[in-house]
Amino acid sequence: MFARITKQPLFVLLMGLASLLMLLPSLHALSLGNFRVSRPFFYSAVAFFFVTAMIAIAMDGRGFGRHQARNQLLTLVATFAALPLMLAFPFYEAHGRISFLDAWIEMVSCLTTTGATLFDNPWRLNVSLHLWRSIVGWMGGYFMWVAAFAILAPMNLGGFEVRSSGVAGTGRNLSQISRIADPSERFTRFALKLGPIYLGITLALWVGLLIAGDRSFVALTHAMATVSTSGISPIGGLYWSRGGFIGEVFIFVVFAFAISRLTFSRGLIGEERSPLLRDPEVKMAVALISMVAGGLFLRHFIGVFEGRGEESSFIAAIHALWGGIFTSLSFLTTTGFESRYWTETSSWSHLNTPGLALIGLALIGGGIATTAGGVKLLRVYALFRHSERELEMLVHPSSLGGAGSEARQIRRSGAFVAWIFFMIFALSIIGVVTALALTGVQFENSLVIAVSALSTTGPILDIAAEDPISLSGLRDISKFIVASAMVLGRLEALAIIALLNPDFWRN
Repeated sequence: MFARITKQPLFVLLMGLASLLMLLPSLHALSLGNFRVSRPFFYSAVAFFFVTAMIAIAMDGRGFGRHQARNQLLTLVATFAALPLMLAFPFYEAHGRISFLDAWIEMVSCLTTTGATLFDNPWRLNVSLHLWRSIVGWMGGYFMWVAAFAILAPMNLGGFEVRSSGVAGTGRNLSQISRIADPSERFTRFALKLGPIYLGITLALWVGLLIAGDRSFVALTHAMATVSTSGISPIGGLYWSRGGFIGEVFIFVVFAFAISRLTFSRGLIGEERSPLLRDPEVKMAVALISMVAGGLFLRHFIGVFEGRGEESSFIAAIHALWGGIFTSLSFLTTTGFESRYWTETSSWSHLNTPGLALIGLALIGGGIATTAGGVKLLRVYALFRHSERELEMLVHPSSLGGAGSEARQIRRSGAFVAWIFFMIFALSIIGVVTALALTGVQFENSLVIAVSALSTTGPILDIAAEDPISLSGLRDISKFIVASAMVLGRLEALAIIALLNPDFWRN
C-alpha cells in the first residue's frame, strides 16, 4: 500500500499532506472554543482529502510518464502556483473579512517562505490562523529542501550547476541520484531521510525557546519560522519575545543549517565529505557577516573620533555587536528576524538607513540545497574565486591556478553560469520594479518590494526603507505581481528558463 502511495504524482502527495495538516489549526481552534475558526479548517480537510483520494485513484499506475524530469519540474512550478489556492480556502473562510485574493497571496507568501504579510497588526489576527501561516511556511521550507535534492540537483539547477560540468537544466544525474530511477521514489526517499532531521531541529529549537522563557505557542511558531527561514511571527518578531538574549542564541545556532547543506546532508548525494569549516559557503558567510556587523560596529568609533558620537558602556557595546551579528546572519539566511538589540546597532552606526546593508545580505542568501532563498552563497563564492584568479593573472600572466580540478571548475564554468544567474536575477528585479511602478507604486517602495519577493525575505519591508511598507494598501494587480515574484524567487529563474529550453521538450 505504501509503495502504491509513493508512486503517485508529487502534486497529489502534497495535496494529501496539506489536507491532513488542516486538521491541526482546526484542533487548535477547537481547544480554544473557537468553533467559527475550527469548522472551516475541518470541513476543508475532509473535502480536500476526498478530492485528493479521487485524483489518486484516477492517477494510480500512471506515474510521471516518459518525461519524468520535465513533469517533475512542471509539478514544482504548479505546486507554488496552484497549491496556495487550496491552502487559502480555509484561511479565507475562517477569517471572513478579507478577499480570496488576499488569502491566496498570504498563502503564496507563506509557502514560498517569504513571510511577508498583508496584516499590519499581527495581534488582530486569530492565533489559529497564525498557526496555519506557520504550518504552511514550515511545509514550504521542507518541500523546497527535499525538492533541491530530488528534483533540482539531478537537473543541475538550484546552485548545483556551479560545481557540475553539465549544462544547467539538462538533467545530468549525480552518482547517488542515478541509482534511484523513479522520480516519485526518489522524492520519497529524500523526504524520509530529511524529514526526521527537519522535524528534530524544529522540536529541539522549540524546547530551547521554552527554556529561554517563551510561551509555548510563540516558541513553536518561531521555531518553525527559523527552520524554514520564513520569518513568520505571531507577535511581530523577536522584539516582543520573552526569550531574550538566550532565545536569540538558540535561533542563531539553527541559522547554521541554512548556511551550508553540509550541516545536515554530508554525502547525501555523493558529494565530498569535506570538513564543515572548509566549506566555501561557510567561509563566505563568515566573511560577509564580519564585514557588515563589524562595519556597523566600528562606524560608532569613527563617529566618536569625528565628534559625532558619544561614548557608551561596555554592555551597550556588546549589545550593539550582538545585534549586528544576529540580524546580519538572519537576513543572510533570508529569515529576516531582527534582534531586539538591532536598534542599538543602528544608533551606534550613525547611519540613517543601515537596513540597506541587510538588503544586500538578503540578495546573496544562504547555501544551496537549504531552505534559504536569494542568489546563494556558492554562486557568490564562484564569482569571488574567478575575480581573484583574474587579478592574479594581471600580476603573473603565466601563473597556474592550481587547487585541483574542482577549483578550476568553479573558477571557469561555475563562475560563468553564476554570472548569468546574477544577470537574470538583476533583470528580474528590474522587471518587477517596472511592473509595480506601472501600477502606481513609488519607485523606492517598488525596489524594496521586488528585492523582498525575489529573495523571499518578507521582513525587509519593515526594516529596509525609512518607513515600513504595507502590502495591504497595494492594488489587486500589484499584489498579483508581488505574488508572482515570490514564486519566481523561490523557484529561481533558471528553473523557469529550463522549461523554455527546446531540448527539454524533445522526445
